[in-house]
Amino acid sequence: MHCKIETIPRLLHFKQPSGTSRGVYTTRQVWYLHMTSTDFPGKEAIGECAPLPDLSCDDIPGYGQILADACREVEEHEGVLNRDFLRDYPSILFGLEMLLRQWATGSIALWDTPFSRGEAGIPINGLIWMGDYRQMLERIEEKMKAGFRCIKLKIGAIQFEEELELLRHIRKHYSAKEIELRVDANGAFSPADAMEKLKRLSELDLHSIEQPIRAGQWEEMACLCAESPLAIALDEELIGINEPKRKEILLDAICPQYLVLKPSLHGGFSGGEEWIRNAESRGINWWITSALESNIGLNAIAQWCATFKNTLPQGLGTGLLFTDNVEMPLEIRKDCLWFVRE
Repeated sequence: MHCKIETIPRLLHFKQPSGTSRGVYTTRQVWYLHMTSTDFPGKEAIGECAPLPDLSCDDIPGYGQILADACREVEEHEGVLNRDFLRDYPSILFGLEMLLRQWATGSIALWDTPFSRGEAGIPINGLIWMGDYRQMLERIEEKMKAGFRCIKLKIGAIQFEEELELLRHIRKHYSAKEIELRVDANGAFSPADAMEKLKRLSELDLHSIEQPIRAGQWEEMACLCAESPLAIALDEELIGINEPKRKEILLDAICPQYLVLKPSLHGGFSGGEEWIRNAESRGINWWITSALESNIGLNAIAQWCATFKNTLPQGLGTGLLFTDNVEMPLEIRKDCLWFVRE
């Protein structure tokens, strides 16, 4: 098959500034992939490569050229993808995997599942972005009114006591059985004060905390995972751990309770499945999360997520982040993401 892959850079604009522990995002650079073939006139497929600035291991100078070279490699090998060669470029690997999956299936419904047939939704968490106390409280109340049964708060931007008060506010109205609470510290705690903060958070019947301390401190993180009264999920810790053996070494060294898997950051579909196999063989649970992709990437992640029998709420965004998003048949109904079939 003689194929052609076009790379199309796009700058997306957030509807409202989105705060993280690394700062506030107002725009988002992505690269769309468009595949055609003279052998199949009229047939096409789309993909998305979306490295996160200052976070992705492949957020490097010359990214656009590396992506173009990877696309040429796929063209020269007539649609065959060398996954091992692209291990160190997870966002590029993910974009090409979704592109080739759509080409093979001829549909944006990348796998045949109840989700892709429009028969079932995927439970998701309601994400509360960082902001001041008033902003976060308003967002929390909006999510609860919308019917979300799992709420995730990004913490670390305001005073810890104020963040505790926000969580207490939820617990005054909803028990842990009614609303599951997750928090994501994005590495904001120091090893010296992390355990005390984890103890105080655990008093509020939280489900888990993501990445309480900065990635790369394996010994300190292992101690927290062993002793914390609150379950710990690894996220940033997995970035750049691309070789299968290194994945096993990390999990055996830290022994977390959960993994948070983001295909753009953690190796696409194939790399994510390696993490899942390694985690499940060690009794570690996991869920899947999008990472500020447009609806093209979000749809691919949701389609992949639906192939697993994981009943935990997933972190699949809402598709409503950007003013200039791409249309996809995705819809939020209460606390589930649905793929709407025509």
